[in-house]
Amino acid sequence: MIQQRIQESIAVKTALLNDGALLQRIETFIATMVAIYRQGGKVLFCGNGGSAGDAQHIAAELSGRFYKNRAPLYAEALHVNSSYLTAVANDYGYNEVFARMVQAAGQKGDMLVAISTSGNSPNIIRAVEEGRAKGMYVVGMTGDSGGTMAKLCDLLINIPSGDTPRIQESHILVGHILCEAVEAQLFPG
Repeated sequence: MIQQRIQESIAVKTALLNDGALLQRIETFIATMVAIYRQGGKVLFCGNGGSAGDAQHIAAELSGRFYKNRAPLYAEALHVNSSYLTAVANDYGYNEVFARMVQAAGQKGDMLVAISTSGNSPNIIRAVEEGRAKGMYVVGMTGDSGGTMAKLCDLLINIPSGDTPRIQESHILVGHILCEAVEAQLFPG
């Protein structure tokens, strides 16, 4: 089983490597994030479960550091305030937890990175809708089909797999590539 899972992970990453259109979309993701930071914008992330962990991980690499000691970049995972999350879930319903924070913190010219392996998580879709209403650039990170998010996002990074663990493994790979490239372009030398 161990070898099989490693082989499955390699197969998804090979499919990612061989998908020229998807690689171009990752380049667009990088270039757009760099432009947003250069214009004084920020990047907000949202996801559930393992995707929340990925959102927090990528945000931390941007706001802390990746390879270089450099100035921090404004990046925030929207689930990290547990008092806010539980209050909004209780008062408005779980589908609104990220949308309300996008309403509060998102501004025209910022980026929202919405992570959902299925592309169908109702609370992520609500955040995407709010991000678009605010004039944010919305990137969806999903699995193969993109789900409902495919038609709602400005840019879709849809990993060529339908298997949640393999999708998440590739999301963090793309996230690390993103952090390295953004850091290198904003802080050369």
